[in-house]
Amino acid sequence: MADKKSKKPQAQDDAATSPEGYRVLARKYRPQIFSDLIGQDAMVRTLTNAFKTGRIAQAYMLTGVRGVGKTTTARLIARALNYTLTDGPSIDMPEMGEHCQAILESRHIDVIEMDAASNTGIDDVREIIEAVRYKPVSARYKVYIIDEVHMLSRQAFNGLLKTLEEPPEHVKFIFATTEVRKVPVTVLSRCQRFDLRRVDTSLLVDHFQKIADAEGVKVADEALALIARASEGSVRDGLSLLDQAIAHGASDIADKDIRDMLGLVDRAQVIDLFEQIMKGEAAQALSLFENLYDAGGDPITILSDLAELVHLITRFKVADGASEDVSLTQAEKTRGRKLADELDMRVLARAWQMLLKGLGEVQQAGNARAAVDMVLVRMAYIADMPSPEEIISKLEQATAASPAKPQAPQGAPQPAEPVISPQQSMPSPPTPTMPPQEQASDHSPIAQQRTQTAPEMAYEPGTAPPAPSNTISLQSFGDVVKLLGEKRDVKLKSALEHSAHLVNFRQGHIELRLQDNVSGKLANDLGRKLSQWTGERWIVVLSREQGDETIAASANRVQNARLEQARLDPLVAAALEAFPKAEIVEVRDVFAQANLDNPEVDEDINSDD
Repeated sequence: MADKKSKKPQAQDDAATSPEGYRVLARKYRPQIFSDLIGQDAMVRTLTNAFKTGRIAQAYMLTGVRGVGKTTTARLIARALNYTLTDGPSIDMPEMGEHCQAILESRHIDVIEMDAASNTGIDDVREIIEAVRYKPVSARYKVYIIDEVHMLSRQAFNGLLKTLEEPPEHVKFIFATTEVRKVPVTVLSRCQRFDLRRVDTSLLVDHFQKIADAEGVKVADEALALIARASEGSVRDGLSLLDQAIAHGASDIADKDIRDMLGLVDRAQVIDLFEQIMKGEAAQALSLFENLYDAGGDPITILSDLAELVHLITRFKVADGASEDVSLTQAEKTRGRKLADELDMRVLARAWQMLLKGLGEVQQAGNARAAVDMVLVRMAYIADMPSPEEIISKLEQATAASPAKPQAPQGAPQPAEPVISPQQSMPSPPTPTMPPQEQASDHSPIAQQRTQTAPEMAYEPGTAPPAPSNTISLQSFGDVVKLLGEKRDVKLKSALEHSAHLVNFRQGHIELRLQDNVSGKLANDLGRKLSQWTGERWIVVLSREQGDETIAASANRVQNARLEQARLDPLVAAALEAFPKAEIVEVRDVFAQANLDNPEVDEDINSDD
């Protein structure tokens, strides 16, 4: 047998040269022996060893994408099972035997091909079950080839199980499917499974070149690479495209002919477009895209080519030997390698994610061209965004060059740590620091709450905190609001925080002024619940006096004061300048939080020094 690499594909019907006898390339050059199969070496090796040792299964399951050779392989197995020039079944079939031509042309009486897409029911399977009892008419084995077997109904699969598990010695089953996951496990377990893989691009290019030579057609190398890439590993799809290319370009086919035929754009222009995007030149990018669109490029295809280019550049960056792919153009190899050296991995990952999201947007948009414009503009404007390392470096430089930190005005809250990133976890509500004039007010709820909270933490470092008392003690209005939160009375707690003004508070007695939007029943409900929870009598009365501001209003005022103070900090000012759209959303006292998280911390941590 001739060497596989130098062997030219043999047409099944060399006489079919007239228009009346024309056969498409996919049928004309269908493999006739196992050595003609390309890209399926593992399956051929397994079958060869199985036939040599006589370990022939009663059923085979061939899976894979369209056009990789499932039906062709099934016919070759049927031919090998019934090869007459040897004593028994054989993979080596150098010459045509008695049954070979009829099997390859799907017209042998003992090799029955059935399309499960049009014969899906239990009645069709019953015919098979009845027929398997009879021996073959002329061949060694009766072979049933069922294509697209996943289309059989559930009843049909169940009816086939027993026969499939213990068929007569003279019967073999060969199934082919593109959706193996739809085949019941009970059927798969009774078959020897072969997964036919997609054919590598380099093998496709060599195969198409041999067929083009056999047809007497000159095809440029880049044109063959484009066809192989467009076929996505399917031999039949590639041969169909080659057939179309021969009709399109006659006897001399260039890469431009393939691009025109498939609606593709020049890879060099795609790289130009990507370079302008990475430079942040939105206007130039839109101009290049407009030129590609006017030349006949499909918007979705152009965006897909950009995504494919990003993937290629990423492979150049991380994978050795990625540039050896024969399907790549020279521009992709040289300029792609240059871009891989210049662009950071974070930039490539960000571009990939944006292109994937953009493809979904373009497919759903009513105007695909406008959608691509928006994707390109978005990518161009974000292309020059600094990396996290650059941002930190700029902030450090701005802090080092900034003047001394200004002193806070008299009576303003003490400086606190600003929190401007919403991605951080939400801290506990900060304990606000009130101006001196409000610290003297006995009725200020926040001041009373702070006064009563401090003694709870007044114990020596290294000692355990005091055990909580079983009796609920309410020493301030803040304790009342806190108790409502612990009891999960959200409605009453919210009303006290936002609509209640404290007039007077003493043990067992609360005097409030309620806003107009609150019912007077609140006083009765509050007194009743406090008496029930504490075991002591509580009286809540309503007053017309002005009273203190609400807890919510007081907290908002203190927080706003802290925000103003934070804006005076040089580091915060530098961060806001680096991110013009950023906002300070919270100010947290990290020292107070440290004390709450770790009661054993030294008292001096809160000192001004």
